[in-house]
Amino acid sequence: MAETILIILFALLLIHYLAFLSVIYYGLNNLRTSHSSEYPEEFVSIIVPFRNETESILHCYESLTEQDFPKDKYEIIFVNDFSTDDSLEKLNANNTFENVKVFSVPDSYSINAHKKRAIRYGIENSVGDIIVTTDADCVHSTKWLKSLLSFFDNDTGFISGPVEFLDDNSVFNRIQKSEFAGLVITGAGLIGAEKPTICNAANIAYRKKVYEEVGGFTYQMNLSSGDDELLMQKIHKDSKFKVRFALNRNAIVKTTANKNLTEFYQQRKRWASKGLFYNNKMLVVKLILIYLFYLSIPIQLILGLFFSNVFLFATLISFVAKLLAEFLTLKKGVNLLFEPALLRSFFWAELFQIPYIILAGVSGLFGNYKWKNRKVYR
Repeated sequence: MAETILIILFALLLIHYLAFLSVIYYGLNNLRTSHSSEYPEEFVSIIVPFRNETESILHCYESLTEQDFPKDKYEIIFVNDFSTDDSLEKLNANNTFENVKVFSVPDSYSINAHKKRAIRYGIENSVGDIIVTTDADCVHSTKWLKSLLSFFDNDTGFISGPVEFLDDNSVFNRIQKSEFAGLVITGAGLIGAEKPTICNAANIAYRKKVYEEVGGFTYQMNLSSGDDELLMQKIHKDSKFKVRFALNRNAIVKTTANKNLTEFYQQRKRWASKGLFYNNKMLVVKLILIYLFYLSIPIQLILGLFFSNVFLFATLISFVAKLLAEFLTLKKGVNLLFEPALLRSFFWAELFQIPYIILAGVSGLFGNYKWKNRKVYR
């Protein structure tokens, strides 16, 4: 009896997960390229928060100042978040672009939401009607800004753009690149299905008036993460404006992958830390069910090894079904955005994905983590 109940529960978790992937696939089919090559007439403010980015900040600076975009139509605001290296000095010494502003977050702003406070401070000192955020460890093609903004129309309030890891030819990099592409594709598909859930602050844009209309980051300043997803979800829920995904390879922002497993684990803990704080409680329930599905795979394997061969068969079905459904979804998204070579590391990324999601999911929700040489407390 207990065995039957468990098999039914595992089957229901699998069905729910496959249904979730089908929504993503459906959403990818709904995505459209921009309506035109035109960009909004409004002035644009690019906000770049940074902390200890001495190795990358000038590359970011150069890629932003070399945009194929009218120089009198945008400004770049770098916001120093208490860097302890020479990032700020290096930026100031090399800044020759008149529309670049460099600020440091004042001590009075000291709160737990470190990145959000830097972005908020940048927005408060901006003059643009459209806010674009990116990270200081990113590089951008010359067509990036124009391509991203071309997705704005009068009904659009938030644009999520694609992000990709730079190549370094290591096995760990290739696995991360494939896994990260899966996250980007998931976010794109959910936006296409009108269920915006995840995005990446390294490449987003939104109207300042919409940001102010929904209260900005006021409602989430107790969280260190969520300057992207929580804002996107709130705009979708509480405003009349639409959320769109920038389906254009020229809109891709490239960033560096994590250097080692420790850095990767800390990043994923940080991302997981906001999951239970989504305002949409039904979404929270869905995410919990997805987590339970991932957890069910090793549980089924253990039950199969020590109690009944039926669970070994159930493990095989769950894993193979997950593998095939995710591959089809990833392949669909890769064809839209990325290079096919990403698929070569798919299987190894799959093996890597299950244990890290189980570990990071729990520790991110209930533990502290370290990011940018700073201990963040929950």
